[in-house]
Amino acid sequence: MIKIYHNPRCSKSRQGLEILEKSGNLFEIIKYLDVVPSEEELTEIIELLDISPIELVRKNEKIWKENYKGKELSNPEIIKAMVENPKLIERPIVINDNKAVVGRPPENILSII
Repeated sequence: MIKIYHNPRCSKSRQGLEILEKSGNLFEIIKYLDVVPSEEELTEIIELLDISPIELVRKNEKIWKENYKGKELSNPEIIKAMVENPKLIERPIVINDNKAVVGRPPENILSII
């Protein structure tokens, strides 16, 4: 089943959700600010996305700028920071079996559904 890691307050995430709704596919909505992925889950998502952890970080977030910017962090430390501060996770993330994309732009989602 398709999963979308969704933040209802984010316009890009809402646009991604709309694409899934129009697709007619069944999907699960995970409000990741409420149900934060574990370090293991986030590591698996990053592997599916085929990116490094830093590429999933929202670097303009105040939390990042005040606590992490300019520091040398290992990949596990970056993942831990995202788990502890889920606002740092880029959104939306859509997973379909063994494929995943970040919906920025939202049209990226079309490539895996």
